Amino acid sequence: MLKKTISIRGARTHNLKNVDLDIPRDSLTIITGLSGSGKSSLAFDTLYAEGQRRYVESLSTYARQFLAIMEKPEVDHIEGLSPAISIEQKSTSHNPRSTVGTITEIADYLRLLFARVGTPHCPDHHQPLKAQTVAQMVDLVLETPLETRLMLLAPVVQQKKGEHQQVFKQLAAQGFVRARIDGVVTDLDDLPTLDKQKRHSIEVVVDRFSVRADLATRLADSFETAIQASGGLAIIAYLDEPDKTNMLFSANYACPTCGYSMPALEPRIFSFNNPNGACKTCDGLGTKRVFDPDAIIRDDELAISEGAISGWDRRHVYYYQLLEQIAAHYDFSLEQPFRALSEAHQAVILYGSGETEIPFYYADQTGQRVLRQHRFEGIIPNLERRYDETSSQAVKDQLGQWLHERQCAACTGQRLNPGALAVTIQSKNYADISNLSIEDAF
Repeated sequence: MLKKTISIRGARTHNLKNVDLDIPRDSLTIITGLSGSGKSSLAFDTLYAEGQRRYVESLSTYARQFLAIMEKPEVDHIEGLSPAISIEQKSTSHNPRSTVGTITEIADYLRLLFARVGTPHCPDHHQPLKAQTVAQMVDLVLETPLETRLMLLAPVVQQKKGEHQQVFKQLAAQGFVRARIDGVVTDLDDLPTLDKQKRHSIEVVVDRFSVRADLATRLADSFETAIQASGGLAIIAYLDEPDKTNMLFSANYACPTCGYSMPALEPRIFSFNNPNGACKTCDGLGTKRVFDPDAIIRDDELAISEGAISGWDRRHVYYYQLLEQIAAHYDFSLEQPFRALSEAHQAVILYGSGETEIPFYYADQTGQRVLRQHRFEGIIPNLERRYDETSSQAVKDQLGQWLHERQCAACTGQRLNPGALAVTIQSKNYADISNLSIEDAF
């Protein structure tokens, strides 16, 4: 039976003078005292050193060769001691990517824990991911429209530093001809020189084809080749739509309902400082600078025609005419105070018409009215687009006055992407546990 205390007898490490001490287990104990009184000698050089040393000695001879074994501290004996972790205290950082977990490096252990014992789920259907068979992969590909041009790839290197010359030699020796390197398809006999200091992704091209009903046998063979080359993963890319999201298949994890796949769990998937784990919307910061409606609406007691929204009143003819036609289509008046408009009308003005196409009349070069039917993007998407597209610092400064820091709506401030957040241990994901207080976590 495990003792309820850690019993230390005869500790003489550094300036400790034959200290005998019992420390209760399963509780938070603080060691305090004057400078030079032996706090670090007891906590780090005695307790931590002995706990780490015993743990390393319990490993196999093969494993021990990769780990440094700490010297045995000067102490008669210690009982009730478990393997120990030492968390270093560092000065505070103003880096928005730094947290208590990253500064103390305790987050590294949590990421490793989730990578080893976490259960991945589908972010949409919340079902545990299951291995996909080759037949299931083939069926999903054949569901795409006929004659769609696709490319089957096997990821062999994912975001790893190096020149990877040996990888290319092995691929060529196996008979492969092309690879997609950092998003660009290249012949293996005409390879670029990779920067060994940067991370690279290499996906070997296994097959290229147009979808047909009689492709099942060929696809099955190609998927088998891809899975063998990559260790269980395969990617389908759209040749005619390079910006369209790739289909990822996994012989390891997949949702039985929608086919959502994710690669084998690794610690980097749970890091918001790594592109594999970070929320794509806020880039792992948990917050995002957004155009704030409260800042954009200068005075909701005014009508739009009177300047309720800067840049969209009568003085700005192009934008005001757009709003006049929006008002006519949805049957409201630009002469009403903005706050008197319904929530639906306010939403159309600020965020656009969605999928609804609206008739707009424009004047051509001859002054004739021309009818064009299209969606209205909305004031806030318009400001976002102009801010992203402009190269003028003056324009960015002008538009930036309406930008405010807000919690990221995509990850709700949890910093990780949906796939990483869908991995759980006892129904809690990485963010749930990392957000706990010390008392609640303990």
